[in-house]
Amino acid sequence: MNEDELPPDGRAVEVYLDLLRVRMPEEDYELLLGVVDPVLRAIEEQGVPSADFPLEGAHAQGLPQEIRDEAALVIATAVTGRLDNELVVLDIEETGPVRVVTDAATAADPVRLTEIADYIRDRHRETEELRGIAEASDMPTDF
Repeated sequence: MNEDELPPDGRAVEVYLDLLRVRMPEEDYELLLGVVDPVLRAIEEQGVPSADFPLEGAHAQGLPQEIRDEAALVIATAVTGRLDNELVVLDIEETGPVRVVTDAATAADPVRLTEIADYIRDRHRETEELRGIAEASDMPTDF
């Protein structure tokens, strides 16, 4: 789908949700909505608070990975306004597999994917260092 085919008000997320409604079993679609509705409302009301949207919490517990992946793509569509987002699984030695949503061009570029994996590794190392400092200082480590 190109930009000329998007609704005039730019609501790509509505188009994407309509496509999912047709493609997914009804009960899976309802589970998906339960996860994405609060995030979509928050984005609409407050804007995009962060680049990270962990799909955790009461609504996401026990969800099949396919629904979690679709939820990530719906949220990415809401944030970017684009329908060409792709989910890529990066195998990071320090953390295990990490799911990342990015645009189609980046998903097809091994150099960019390596840069993203390096960023995740660096961020993980920094978090572990901070956790060690907090632990040594008798501070909470659950950040």
